[in-house]
Amino acid sequence: MNDLPNIMLAAVPAFVLLIAVEALYSARRQRGLYRTSDAVANVVLALGNFAVATLFAGLVLLVYSWVYTHRLFTLPTDAWWVWVLCFFADDFSYYWFHRISHESRWFWASHSVHHSSDKYNFSVSLRQTWTGVPTGSFLFWVWMPLLGFHPAMVLFMQSVSLIYQFWIHTEAIDRMPRWFESVFNTPSHHRVHHGSDFEYLDRNYAGTLIVWDKLFGTYYPEGRTPHYGLTHPIGTDNPLRIAFHEWAGIARDLRRARSAREALGMLFAPPGWSADGASLTTPQMRAQQAAGASTAPPSPDRQPAK
Repeated sequence: MNDLPNIMLAAVPAFVLLIAVEALYSARRQRGLYRTSDAVANVVLALGNFAVATLFAGLVLLVYSWVYTHRLFTLPTDAWWVWVLCFFADDFSYYWFHRISHESRWFWASHSVHHSSDKYNFSVSLRQTWTGVPTGSFLFWVWMPLLGFHPAMVLFMQSVSLIYQFWIHTEAIDRMPRWFESVFNTPSHHRVHHGSDFEYLDRNYAGTLIVWDKLFGTYYPEGRTPHYGLTHPIGTDNPLRIAFHEWAGIARDLRRARSAREALGMLFAPPGWSADGASLTTPQMRAQQAAGASTAPPSPDRQPAK
């Protein structure tokens, strides 16, 4: 099983070609899809993400392999149906990893990097965290080797998911056929996910299959063109500030914490949580709106999970 190809590395030339084609299309149509400094930051963040992933690859494999030695079942690696199950298990895991990355500030601190661009193009798919693996993102898949999926299968399917998600980061594609939109994640669905508009916050967490959002009540169709980025823009294309801005915000808030409860809330509660209600989470704002108490947009101090 360890002889599976490195499909992420093999996909890099295709990524580069598609980014170049989209940038040329944007320039010729005067679409304004790209800003040079933003795109450069995306590439630098991608290189940093690759370096961190390489550095921690041994730890991830060690954890998955240790769990696999204690597996409940042994699933054959040469059976087609096991690969089908692995695909669905991985996509299910990604949905919940993604959703919790929006519902817990600890994971949002890493994931907010991906949402910090005010552009939406293929290069934004490369805008990845440097702190996700060290802070435990890989643990959302640990149940798979426990059930008997070989660690190499799990890692391979994660790569398949990431490659699929590259093409949905674009405004150049409007809608796919209706049957495709009803089953798979598409540029239209994912534009909603990157939107900072109130109605789009915390929607469409899908990796490959949009059916999870429909099943768990987080699906929202695209209407008006989204405004991209954070509701409280960080206002920089500096990769270091992009990578660590939310961790710096957590550190500032922890210094003001008046109790262990407040400190834990600042670390693990949803983004926007505050002990005194000075800022609100997305569910709290929607509850207010539903009760008719407020129809205002999110607080400017809120950095929501998008």
